[in-house]
Amino acid sequence: MTESTAARAVALRALHRPGDPLVLPNAWDAGSARAVADAGFPAVATGSAAVAESLGYADGERTPPAEMFAAVTRIARAVAVPVTADLERGYGLGPAELVSRLLDTGAVGLNLEDSDPRTGVLVDAEEQADLLAGVRAAADDACVKVVVNARVDVYLRPGGEPAADRLAEAIRRARRYLAAGADSVYPILLADPAQLRSFVPAVAAPVNVLARPGAPALAELAALGVARVSYGSGLYAATRAHTTRLLAAVAAGGPLA
Repeated sequence: MTESTAARAVALRALHRPGDPLVLPNAWDAGSARAVADAGFPAVATGSAAVAESLGYADGERTPPAEMFAAVTRIARAVAVPVTADLERGYGLGPAELVSRLLDTGAVGLNLEDSDPRTGVLVDAEEQADLLAGVRAAADDACVKVVVNARVDVYLRPGGEPAADRLAEAIRRARRYLAAGADSVYPILLADPAQLRSFVPAVAAPVNVLARPGAPALAELAALGVARVSYGSGLYAATRAHTTRLLAAVAAGGPLA
């Protein structure tokens, strides 16, 4: 890998500051990535659902890996800032191939989730830790400090269990993934301030929170010590909704407005 690739990875890692979070309005193609960078954001993240839909596929590893990596390549080529890619659970690729193909795109970070993308069933934490450890070893072999964001999908499961038990399981998984080599953890859908107040110091590492309706505002997340805030498919969904409104106006014979 080139020195610039290694430098972008270092720069991306440095942007994860607890209390001063990296804000990532996730992109889905080269144009949206360029818009994010032009708006002054210091890094670009992809969102698997948004990329998949923009390519004509459903989320959940239904996008052929070659098409997903090609999309990430176009995004990374379009911007000068570091790019981190949402790669679901790795598309069944081994760690060495996954890291090699990631770096070939020009991206220097990745998300990996701990549930089966097609069924939503949580995988065994040790199995996920092995995957993360393999990714970390492959990145070390490539001499690039790839930023590994380990998604914790405990809060995606249907409710019913006590909140304290769910929090404890999320913390347990997060700590295990960090020990395996992850740089940050992403308890997706965790938005309750009281639980975040427990989760963030318990893991003692950068925490990613999904910005969504009902989640704390950015200032509150910063006060809670969050280090990264991403928007998932939110920007893509809002763009599609706006496009639908414009198309309705055109169909009715009106101007674009």
